[in-house]
Amino acid sequence: MAQGIKIFSGRASIDIALRIAKSFGTNLGVSNVVEFSDGEFEPSLEETVRGQDVFIIQSTIAPSDNLMELLLMIDAAKRASARKIIAVIPYLGYARQDRKDKPRVAIGAKLVANMLTAAGVNRIITMDLHADQIQGFFEVPVDHLYASTIFYPVISKLNNGNLVMAAPDAGGTKRANSYAKKLNTGLAICHKHRKRPNEVAEMTVIGEVEGKDVILVDDMCDTAGTLTSAANLFMEKGAKSVRAFCTHAVLSGPAIDRIEKSALNQLYVTDTIPLKKACSKITILQTHELFAEVITHLMNNESISSHFIIS
Repeated sequence: MAQGIKIFSGRASIDIALRIAKSFGTNLGVSNVVEFSDGEFEPSLEETVRGQDVFIIQSTIAPSDNLMELLLMIDAAKRASARKIIAVIPYLGYARQDRKDKPRVAIGAKLVANMLTAAGVNRIITMDLHADQIQGFFEVPVDHLYASTIFYPVISKLNNGNLVMAAPDAGGTKRANSYAKKLNTGLAICHKHRKRPNEVAEMTVIGEVEGKDVILVDDMCDTAGTLTSAANLFMEKGAKSVRAFCTHAVLSGPAIDRIEKSALNQLYVTDTIPLKKACSKITILQTHELFAEVITHLMNNESISSHFIIS
């Protein structure tokens, strides 16, 4: 166990936090949350953190109470005289709001970055941001890890010389292309047109997928509308099989039912978000060893660049 380090967790990420702490070689710090009858809550750290490097693990998944809980825990650690406060945010919510793409909308990702900085965080560790440039929204160092370090070995085992890497939309082209280069495979892209958020109007395929084993890669799966539509379309175009790798299993609304009924053979996700409902087609890949190793390297002032296999 490293001296001078405490690891705590918010309520949204207890399971992964316990495994991170165990893999790091310590116990999870004791914390408590008092809830008032009107829904207000008050987190507290139940052990001293004075002069310590404090890691607080919490994915800011919906509802927004999880973000507020993280902010309050950071503030508690700051007011308890922690030496440094590092927020480990496996899934950073509001990251889809990374630009002003129409009039009179907020840039939610920047607002979240401002709030975390104002609360007193000294460093951020996160995984697969929706857009790489969000790192620039923070005025503190951001260690942006990629799930590719976990996905790549699994995809390599599936590579029988017949693979095609694919993106479910144009926004994921860079990610899919990085895998295609690394694995020396073909590339296919689904071009989609949306009428409104979470609703796809039409999709077309760019690239050759007939007779191929298609691997779709994306940073998150929310309602699974785009992902399952892409999988079904690839099969209609003659694909032999379709599997998907998505870092964050948001899986809201009809997502599970869509996945079960779709042409997807398998969906691989990480544990950055707890799975809400079991699904025979979903395989969970664990990330705790990666986060624990990165924390160890940071505490020893060692490089973590080896964890950025594919960006």
